[in-house]
Amino acid sequence: MIEQEHYYFNEAGLMVFTSAYHLERGYCCGNGCLHCPYNFEAVPEPAKTRLQTERIKINAAEDSRE
Repeated sequence: MIEQEHYYFNEAGLMVFTSAYHLERGYCCGNGCLHCPYNFEAVPEPAKTRLQTERIKINAAEDSRE
């Protein structure tokens, strides 16, 4: 694994996997990862809907800043 390409450390010092890492793995693990490119398909409800809603809000906020 390559730092910054496959993972990075957040402000709390925790390792966060990137979308590139998840795509190379090839499936959603169901843990609700921050950069999940699979739209949280393996995350059980109601967490899946909550995560999808949060992602929509984050994307909308980022779009409004552009």
